[in-house]
Amino acid sequence: MQIRDLPYSDPGDPDVRSGPRFLYWLGRNQLGGQLKALGWGLLHQLGIAGFPVAVGFAVQAVIDRSGGRLALAGGMTVVLGVLLALGDTMLHRTAVTNWITAAARVQQLLARKTAELGSALTRRVAAGEVVAVSTGDVEKIGWFVEALSRFAAAATALVVVCVGLVLYLPSLGLLVALAMPVLALAVLPLLPPATRRADEQRDKAGKATELASDTVAGLRVLRGIGGEELFLGRYRRASQEVRRAAVRSARMWALISAVQVLLPGVLLISLVWYGAVLAREGRIEVGQLVTVYSAATLMLFPLRHFEEIAMAYSFSRPSAQRAVRVLSLRRSDREATVEGVAPVGDLYDPVTGLMAPRGQFTAVVCGDPDEAGRLAERLGGHAGAPEDAEPENAGTARGAKAGGVRESTPGTEKDAARQPSVLLGGVALDELPLDAARAAVLVQDKDPVLLSGTLRELLDVPSSGLVTAEAALEAAQCGDVLSALAQASPDNDGDPMRTRITERGRSLSGGQRQRLALARSLVTDPQALVLDEPTSAVDSHTEARVAAGIAKLRRGRTTVAFASSPLLLDAADRVVLVHEGSVVAVGDHRDLLRTEPRYRAVVTRETDEEAAAAQAVGDAVEVPAMKSIQEIEERA
Repeated sequence: MQIRDLPYSDPGDPDVRSGPRFLYWLGRNQLGGQLKALGWGLLHQLGIAGFPVAVGFAVQAVIDRSGGRLALAGGMTVVLGVLLALGDTMLHRTAVTNWITAAARVQQLLARKTAELGSALTRRVAAGEVVAVSTGDVEKIGWFVEALSRFAAAATALVVVCVGLVLYLPSLGLLVALAMPVLALAVLPLLPPATRRADEQRDKAGKATELASDTVAGLRVLRGIGGEELFLGRYRRASQEVRRAAVRSARMWALISAVQVLLPGVLLISLVWYGAVLAREGRIEVGQLVTVYSAATLMLFPLRHFEEIAMAYSFSRPSAQRAVRVLSLRRSDREATVEGVAPVGDLYDPVTGLMAPRGQFTAVVCGDPDEAGRLAERLGGHAGAPEDAEPENAGTARGAKAGGVRESTPGTEKDAARQPSVLLGGVALDELPLDAARAAVLVQDKDPVLLSGTLRELLDVPSSGLVTAEAALEAAQCGDVLSALAQASPDNDGDPMRTRITERGRSLSGGQRQRLALARSLVTDPQALVLDEPTSAVDSHTEARVAAGIAKLRRGRTTVAFASSPLLLDAADRVVLVHEGSVVAVGDHRDLLRTEPRYRAVVTRETDEEAAAAQAVGDAVEVPAMKSIQEIEERA
């Protein structure tokens, strides 16, 4: 795999039993690149090891006053230099390719898992941890994969050189061959404490970052209650703990580096002293001493890779463990039992009793926005978080299976597991293949994300092909957005579809982002479209036009909108009131205003005092119906 061939058509099925097993699986899938890097690394390392032979040959030629052998030594040096340059260049090229392709494989695996789990991912794993895994942890994992082949080349070169020295000059070669394993393995006892200290430093740094983020986010409140200095003091203490942990970790790695310098120095001193004694006694030639000494000196370079691979593994192992934690999450414990496309029919939630008839525009009113969000996710078949995956400080545990699990207190897992799934055409959504379920029911939450890119790329999504981008933009009332985008960039020749949208749509207002996201959802034209507060960020005039546009464009298609705005509710075919987790009223918007006090309290923002007064008048005075939607808006 080359960088130009990325992304992978299929990143594979990773081994997520543990962090080391994941690293092994990743290295095994990079076997071709590893073998290439090993070959070029051997050429590079053996090129380095060949220089002592050429130098010793040249020194002995000078002593013997042999010009022919001196010229031969010069030729050997030139050839070795060319091989060394070629090996070093290609080793770097293949090693970096291994790094990037391994990181890309992990990122694709994470992206696939994110798409599979959807909004359930951030309920099981903190969003910050997902970001950390896909950025810093991916880089550390790639570092280990890249360093592995260079380490293998260095270890092989050390074995070859040691064997060559023993055959070339047994008296000194045996000393070097016996010393090299000691030098290579001397730091192994120091690695476990170094790894523990590095993990401790990362944990403390993560806690300090979390504390700083919370403090900044609540700074205004903290100043209001006089708690700013208290939290700043806590952050100072946390910061000092990070500093002390970093110093302790640095001391251990400095000790490892010192050992890597001290022991080779002792070897070189011993080698020179013993070699000088043998040369003075005439048992070896000066050129042979120079050759062995030079070889031993250059062998210290491959030894550095032993320290590097130890550091790479100690840093990549916890990173791989965090990646495994994300990649091991599953949407559902049950196998898909239905093949092919999703069935056609009504969308029904047995838990609340909510029914969205096929082909109708159903509006749902919930007094609790959080309950509305959970119900919208359940209608889309999005899996909830298992109880054991909740944070330790969570007071409640959210639904565990796809569909039909409401918020429950700890200890009710068995009751929650028995709750049925949302049904589409009489078939449970969590029994459908994932692709079919996602194509059939699309959920747009109240805070949709716009990815960076042009407007044309934003609207280029999988769809039925029956709804054009122009029709979707018109229904979502994006005319002013298109005008603003056309003027935003002079390089697009007045074509708003070619204007780039910044990350998360930060260059747009909240209402503009919301309407573009709605247009994107309308373009997909799913069998059932679930919208959570699709017009909460727009003014009343625009909201009325958007409601009419949705009703017109989605005519004959199942649409569910969670809202409390009278303008949108009046455009729906039917309105459902969900109170305390159950459907309590179904009907027309205007009829429910007259007959259902709980509905009226949510829609008109009626206060408790007003509700009590209306109840007291109750039988004697009929609550007058609102004469127009405009009156409701004024009262709200």
